[in-house]
Amino acid sequence: MTTPLQNGYILTRNWRDTKDGSEVELWVATEAGARRIVITGQRSVAFAAASARDAIEAVVRNDASVELTPLPLKTFGQDPVLGVYVRGYRTMLALEKQLAERGIALHEADIRPDDRYLMERFITAAVTIEAEDGDAATLVNPRLRPGDAYRPSLKWVSLDIETSAEGEVYSIALEGCGQRQVYMLGRPQDGDAAPDDFDLVYVDDRSQLITALNNWFRHYDPDVIIGWNLIQFDLRLLQTCADRSGLVLTLGRGGTPIDWRDHRRRDNYVFASIPGRVPIDGIEALRSGSWSFASFSLEAVSQELLGEGKDIDDPYSRMAEIERRFHEDKVALARYNLHDCELVTRIFEKTRLMDFLLERANVTGLQVDRSGGSIAAFTYLYLPRMHREGYVAPRMGRPTGESYPGGFVMDSRPGIYDSILVLDYKSLYPSIIRTFLVDPIGLVEGMLTTDPTASIPGPLDTRFSRTTHCLPGLIAQLWTGRDKAKRDGNTPLSQAFKLLMNAFTGVLGSPDARFFDPRLISAITLRGHEIMRQTRAWVEAEGYEAIYGDTDSIFIWLGRRYGEADAQAIADGLVSRINAAWAAKLKADFDIDSFLEIEFDTHYQRFFMPTIRNSEMGSKKRYAGLVVDDDGKEELVFRGLETVRSDWTPLAKRFQQDLFRRIFRGEPYDDFIKSYVRDMREGRLDGQLVYRKRLRGKLDSYDRTTPPQVRAARMADEHNARTGRQQQYQNGGWIRYVMTLNGPEPVELRRSSIDYEHYLEHQLRPIADAILPQVGGRFDVLVSQQSELF
Repeated sequence: MTTPLQNGYILTRNWRDTKDGSEVELWVATEAGARRIVITGQRSVAFAAASARDAIEAVVRNDASVELTPLPLKTFGQDPVLGVYVRGYRTMLALEKQLAERGIALHEADIRPDDRYLMERFITAAVTIEAEDGDAATLVNPRLRPGDAYRPSLKWVSLDIETSAEGEVYSIALEGCGQRQVYMLGRPQDGDAAPDDFDLVYVDDRSQLITALNNWFRHYDPDVIIGWNLIQFDLRLLQTCADRSGLVLTLGRGGTPIDWRDHRRRDNYVFASIPGRVPIDGIEALRSGSWSFASFSLEAVSQELLGEGKDIDDPYSRMAEIERRFHEDKVALARYNLHDCELVTRIFEKTRLMDFLLERANVTGLQVDRSGGSIAAFTYLYLPRMHREGYVAPRMGRPTGESYPGGFVMDSRPGIYDSILVLDYKSLYPSIIRTFLVDPIGLVEGMLTTDPTASIPGPLDTRFSRTTHCLPGLIAQLWTGRDKAKRDGNTPLSQAFKLLMNAFTGVLGSPDARFFDPRLISAITLRGHEIMRQTRAWVEAEGYEAIYGDTDSIFIWLGRRYGEADAQAIADGLVSRINAAWAAKLKADFDIDSFLEIEFDTHYQRFFMPTIRNSEMGSKKRYAGLVVDDDGKEELVFRGLETVRSDWTPLAKRFQQDLFRRIFRGEPYDDFIKSYVRDMREGRLDGQLVYRKRLRGKLDSYDRTTPPQVRAARMADEHNARTGRQQQYQNGGWIRYVMTLNGPEPVELRRSSIDYEHYLEHQLRPIADAILPQVGGRFDVLVSQQSELF
């Protein structure tokens, strides 16, 4: 007798080989708590050309654990295939290597048992469970079906550690599951009062730290572990601490250890799999959600999002202060440790990061903690659909030296304009896939057919089948889901759908992906070129001028200044007529429905398109504009200019913003420029002269050139070495420095006078010279007049 269906959400998944086949282990969050699900006896499967049967049998030598079965599938080359079934996945990988040495290709041998089991059942993350003993902690071979709406209420813990400069753990802070806990190495100092707002427990040695942490996880049983640089720093050092203590770090459910894996391409980068618990690094999670910050340090992100930062905000003196507190004020160190946990929790709540990650996992089929993974998501969603159309996937790593065209970028017309409308196509590349049926197997089938009515012609003499394809339907499903999410106000889900749809085009253009084909990606990008050129022609036929276009956006000059209501009316008319024109044109030319949809984006009351520096040609991907909302509130928008670039000083950014605002408003600017330069030269703006740049490699890797940030970093670390401090910049990082009369010097070690003329020539002049000629001004004249006062 079966129990009613349970709703669940897959937190983690893994596999292991047994004598009876591969075993898939899932940890699933349900309304009744976490459940472990075990699927036993899974055979691994790959595919080979049927013509290779004899050669494969010669290798396996009648091994009973290997079965070859003809299947109604074929390769992209139209070869019929065999299913190669193997009892264990590791055996499959070994067989793949043996066959490759003999020139025999196995298709899809890289698909892991857990992925294969779930993807072929169209299960992503939400799942329904039917089991005879649904209340058991471990469910063996239950019936699983795709779920949809269920999202679990997860228990989080934010984890942070404090260490010595050598990486020795001093304390562990945990905030979550209703607890605010710090474990501290050592004994309390005389006179220390126990804190009344969190629990502070002292331990005698680091083995007790690890034991206390293991016990905490077993008792409070969180679903998710969050932190800042969680895996690469905190968990790695905790693992090292456990190893040195001769203990097992058992943070997984059921007292299981962390499974560590090295990244194949990034040195000193690891993955951590924790059975039943999802470790999420805040930095990686923000990046995966397309959040952007000048710096992803906890201090910088918390200041920008929360308006507050760490208790010790100076990275140069932070380690010394941590050491002082550990030896002199352990309660203060514990409070600092816990505060970092709280900042991470608040950042997650502010950005709704957990909501986004749960929705993304349910859309893509990838685990919640997976960062990136566009190729893996495409594979997960596409392969089972492709199999049902009768194909197996191409092999990975096919050689190619072919390139393909990028997005369309129109030559710009530099100048200052009144009333610029920006219209852009909603998800242009996904809409091209959906409209013109661009698809890997669609291309194979389209190129094979001799009936011209059975396919749609594409760029570069490609043809796409009208009837056999998967990707257009998948895009349609995602598109519908996104529209519904937007109607429901589910921003994280809408964002997940958008990012995935847009990523699919990049996957088709990635040589690392199994479906890479320059003809496929060109069929999308070149069609995008055609669409933007036709859009410009229609706009200009309406009597307006297109001054710029970029991939999916067109910038339209209305010829004179318009109020917001009138500009909106013009935009609505253009949108309606362009969309109708596409519907008519594509029906007439190809007998297909149009899913191209242009939308109104922005009305800039004033707009500036610069020239390329030291040229009269218009720039690309760089502009600024003034937007006014319905309440009359103004906003300056900068794209690609100094204000939005992290390698320009605050001096330059503020100068650009204030100068452009005056020019856009038609206000005088001469006195502003003169006073700004005067204040700088007189030292009143010294706090705005700091460059903040990233060292993208190790210091000793800069041997051919020595940019200013490297010179400053070497100076800082030479001083650190002389004074016995930790060298901060040997492995990269961010450096803050100023330009002095003796060259770049780190902020913390500046000894020389500031070179104000450097900032004048290299920070202020380029900004002024870009826009002043458009309004009849000359920066050198204003500066020379002002210089006479010195």
